[in-house]
Amino acid sequence: MQRFYFDHNATTPVAPEVLEAMTACLGQVYGNASSIHHFGQAAKERMEAARRQLAALMGCSAADIVFTSGGTESDNMAILGVVRARGGARHVVTSAIEHPAVLGPCQQLEREGVQVTRLRVGPSGVLDPAEVRRALRPDTALVSIMHANNELGTVQPIAEIAAIVRAAGVPLHVDGVQALGKIPVDVTALGVDLYSVSGHKLYAAKGVGALYVRKGTTLAPIAFGGHHERDRRPGTENVPGIAAFGVAAELAGRTLAAESTRLGALRDRLEEAILRRISGATVNGSRASRTPNTSNVCFDGIDGEAMVIALDLRGFAVSTGAACSSGALAPSHVLTAIGLSPDRARASMRFSLGRGTTADQVDALVDALEGAVGHLRRISAHA
Repeated sequence: MQRFYFDHNATTPVAPEVLEAMTACLGQVYGNASSIHHFGQAAKERMEAARRQLAALMGCSAADIVFTSGGTESDNMAILGVVRARGGARHVVTSAIEHPAVLGPCQQLEREGVQVTRLRVGPSGVLDPAEVRRALRPDTALVSIMHANNELGTVQPIAEIAAIVRAAGVPLHVDGVQALGKIPVDVTALGVDLYSVSGHKLYAAKGVGALYVRKGTTLAPIAFGGHHERDRRPGTENVPGIAAFGVAAELAGRTLAAESTRLGALRDRLEEAILRRISGATVNGSRASRTPNTSNVCFDGIDGEAMVIALDLRGFAVSTGAACSSGALAPSHVLTAIGLSPDRARASMRFSLGRGTTADQVDALVDALEGAVGHLRRISAHA
């Protein structure tokens, strides 16, 4: 049986060029990048080349890039680091649809006595910048708003939010894990202070990510040890992973425009066919302001987890939402935050397309969906 992958927002396959760079580095560049001898400096050169490649994709100086183990560490470093460094400021603003990697450190800050305002979003899944302005207080230490939502694909008006936050003298952190490589990202033009990214969403390997830290932004450490990454993040760097991340970033920059257009057309093809052929199907969130590869659809009367299994048996990998939340009995906090009932949230599926997705695969997925929905609805009717 052929298998087709429609879960690229959970993780991406490693691109051949990226795999080649990583394996070459594993075999040949085994020095510690902090060592001053030949082997250490060879590793450092690879790492700094990757830093420049990633900075070019993000529109910033290479000196502002801190390599981490992934998006979760980057989010924690930014949120906990900024707030703890601003000891007198005891308030954080975020949104109700953030990834758990942002909501988790916010909950930790609440345990430390910090107040957190979680802004509501409407059915579109797009935050009104005016809500950020209204939420700001004299003691606000940080605003943290994601760039693109992992479940809906909705893109937030970061530049507008950044202008509001900058005028108030408050740092802005953006979780850009689902945005980089899918839409143009220029952190300097956006006006953000911190921006989190992850390699495995970008056809690189798992276990490597980065945090953009605008020059002059103060961070308290969340880990302690050596003086790596300009005293931002202690620990011997993952040079093969970082080198591969750099190649992935360069590849993303070269293909971004064409791939965005191609994926947007395939996503529209998928949605139009679903809405035409399957009754009781609706697209969740804004269909205008979102990443080109992501679609979230509610199928009335269907259990999402059952649908994932039914489609997997037919050879299609899809998701009900965030991979890190799969298996949870509670409905998606993102979907309930935009106004869906718990039942409709549980009846929703996320389809995320990628470089290997073709029109034939999309058409085959629609056929499988039509069959699976009909089967599950008949079972439900006789239950």
